[in-house]
Amino acid sequence: MHVDEFLFVLAVVLVGAKLFGELAEKLGQPAVVGELLAGVVLGGSVLGVVDPGSEIIHLLAELGVIILLFEIGLETQLKRLMAVGPAAAVVALVGVILPFAAGYFMAHAFGLGMLSALLMGAALTATSVGITARVLSDLGRLDDPEGQIVLGAAVLDDVLGLIILGIVGTLVTGATITAGSIAWSTISAFGFLFLAVFVGSFLVPPLFALLERIGKDHTLAIMGLVLALILALLADRAGSALIIGAFAAGLILAPTKQAHAIESGVVRIGGVFVPIFFVAVGAAVDIRAFLDGSVLLLGVSLTVVAVVGKILAGYAPFWLPVRKLVIGVAMVPRGEVGLIFAQMGLTTGVLTTQDFSAVMMMVLVTTFVAPIALKALLPPGQGTRDAEIGISDLTSDA
Repeated sequence: MHVDEFLFVLAVVLVGAKLFGELAEKLGQPAVVGELLAGVVLGGSVLGVVDPGSEIIHLLAELGVIILLFEIGLETQLKRLMAVGPAAAVVALVGVILPFAAGYFMAHAFGLGMLSALLMGAALTATSVGITARVLSDLGRLDDPEGQIVLGAAVLDDVLGLIILGIVGTLVTGATITAGSIAWSTISAFGFLFLAVFVGSFLVPPLFALLERIGKDHTLAIMGLVLALILALLADRAGSALIIGAFAAGLILAPTKQAHAIESGVVRIGGVFVPIFFVAVGAAVDIRAFLDGSVLLLGVSLTVVAVVGKILAGYAPFWLPVRKLVIGVAMVPRGEVGLIFAQMGLTTGVLTTQDFSAVMMMVLVTTFVAPIALKALLPPGQGTRDAEIGISDLTSDA
């Protein structure tokens, strides 16, 4: 790809992402939905402007997803997870196990191989923290007991989803699928994340406190991004996933005094690169594949499993007097993490274009449906029940 062609494609991608993203938000949907649709329109199945197989587009998309997971880590407060205690943990665990198992067996029933079925099951696991938090915030429901449980559970199952991503990512590179290899993949994924956060929590805060004294806010943001890139590289060398390293960098910096300045700067940088990831993913969708009855049936089946699995997870903390359907529906959107799984499967050849399109259908439908359903279940102005059921009551009951 020549420079002039690259500049043209980059300009079209950014304009398309922003226009479709703004339109989606005007219609009450997350911007990510618009960015995905922009990719579909710009991809080979419609206009043919964006080639997701281009090495440059692929590298820019990889950078975008690293920045995205760094942002998610910066927004993740582990204290919030601890505040809602066992309720969030139970919702998260059930919300990972049920969709993963059901998705795996569903894919197997459609004749897919073990690795393909594992990837499809994994794509159903993690709730999109960004989409869920945005919807609850718009509705003024973040401080509701249900909202706090959902956020805690979404954070935890995002971590679990990233760990699963690391394990599956190791397997799709060609490692032999044995009990030992799965155990080693689990240990390396968990081990790198915990070791990076543990060691980084001692070394990084003093370093960034020094940077704050000698530098400006944009310097902090750049150095934060450098930390994310370094940990992404180390995660890859350790046999884990790039995004686990980036996520770990965010977790390390989240409790620091400089986190707000870092996040503000990184969000600006991410505003350029993150949409490229979503557009590239959308461009890989072949909408003509939906005309294939088997693809459509697989997509519908995965969507049903995705929705039902999370709604059932909402009823897992049976001992709590909360609106469990609200919790379940809020856990439904898959968003960016599901896309990461799907994209990994496509680029490694584990998923065919038809399989990828079926997963994309699931991601798009769950991302569209959840905000609409939440608005119906929790209309603004109905009042919060914090006076009746406080977070402290939930954790003490649990």
